[in-house]
Amino acid sequence: MTDGRSRRREDTRQRLFEAAVELIAEQGFSATTVDDIAARAGVAKGTVYYNFESKTVLFEELLRHGIGLLTAEFRAAVAGLPPREALAALVRAELEYIRRYRAFAQLLLSEMWRTNREWQQTLRLLRGEAIEVIAETVRSGVAAGDLPADLDVRTASSALFGVGLVVAVDWLVFQPDRPIEDVEEALLGIVRRVART
Repeated sequence: MTDGRSRRREDTRQRLFEAAVELIAEQGFSATTVDDIAARAGVAKGTVYYNFESKTVLFEELLRHGIGLLTAEFRAAVAGLPPREALAALVRAELEYIRRYRAFAQLLLSEMWRTNREWQQTLRLLRGEAIEVIAETVRSGVAAGDLPADLDVRTASSALFGVGLVVAVDWLVFQPDRPIEDVEEALLGIVRRVART
């Protein structure tokens, strides 16, 4: 019985996350109401407050959930791979993640530039965790001699994360019929140029 109740609660929370992501990506955080989220998720308004004490808490949890998934996918993608293959795997993982969670990616992209939000510190920490997976791979590439010894690891890792995010959102908004393999190859071309520098 407890397992069934726990599963239902997780299903409800997932529906609330998805509804909130879609609405906030469509109309912005300020314009999105708890009533809107409840209606989109198909639940009563009280259900939102039962699961999250406020819209701000819901949004912060949404960021934790979404970036946590991305970080986990990054870690799974690079597991056991040598640096060059791991960098390619990171590019593919980011593209696939953003294709699957497009609304969240658009939301993340817009929120990273807003520094006056209550959750900015949380977003900074979470973004740092995702970028650290990339940085570990880049450091390994430098140590293996696959990447230039004087490469600024932090900047290169942030650039790879940011370029992947922007290119993927651009692809899905403006060229949705373009195969993922084409986008991946274009991004890998940029990575290869850095690796040869």
